[in-house]
Amino acid sequence: MPVFIDQTGRTVTIPSSPQRIISLVPSQTELLYDLGLGQQVIGITKFCVHPDEWFRSKARVGGTKQLKMELIHQLQPDLIIANKEENAKEQIEELEKHFPVWISDVNDLPGAYEMIGQVGLITGQELLAKKINDQVKENFAQLKTINQKPKTVYLIWQDPFMTIGGDTFIHSMLAAAGFSNLYEDKKRYPQISIEELQTSSPQFLLLSSEPFPFKEKQAQQLQALLPHTRVMLVDGEFFSWYGSRLRLAPAYFSKLWSAPG
Repeated sequence: MPVFIDQTGRTVTIPSSPQRIISLVPSQTELLYDLGLGQQVIGITKFCVHPDEWFRSKARVGGTKQLKMELIHQLQPDLIIANKEENAKEQIEELEKHFPVWISDVNDLPGAYEMIGQVGLITGQELLAKKINDQVKENFAQLKTINQKPKTVYLIWQDPFMTIGGDTFIHSMLAAAGFSNLYEDKKRYPQISIEELQTSSPQFLLLSSEPFPFKEKQAQQLQALLPHTRVMLVDGEFFSWYGSRLRLAPAYFSKLWSAPG
């Protein structure tokens, strides 16, 4: 059987053209769909909402960090696709004792291109994966943003407020979209206070739809506390999903810059 090196440096032996795939990562589930693997994918998580037809019809093996281990064993996959950050290490280590587990680790756009190419290679859809990567690269090459690179804070959580550091995929996407991450010198997902936000006075405060679903109510509350900052609700899928949805991200970022406000 073919041997692959995943993005964490692990060696994984995977059957040629696996026929029973479980995806534990929403953005990679959508990628598998766009690679035409409807028959091969047998299980997804409850957060794998795209495509809707899979969300309604595929076996759901729990949440990304709370997997239904017994159900996964019943499904007998010949490939599990996981992610270093999105899945619980202990559960993945248990699964890899029984099944081939390929783990992605995506922290920037080049890492996303590598992941897409590798998943295409593993599943026998190398040409389609290359086509997706080419489309993503072309769309980002055509993206036009403003020149100033405004100081920006991107919130992923409330109570406590959490933002994103410079070693995250979201940071990479912020930069590609034309924003300057005020916390780029921090690691992963630091906690911050409203007092810090008021002192730093960012030009933009972006409130993500995931993992915490910020709504208009929170946006209005924060806007009142930060009168000199432009507070915007943003679709977190376009900043944090690193699969085939990346093809749509540049058009979404263009809309952000053209939105009134």
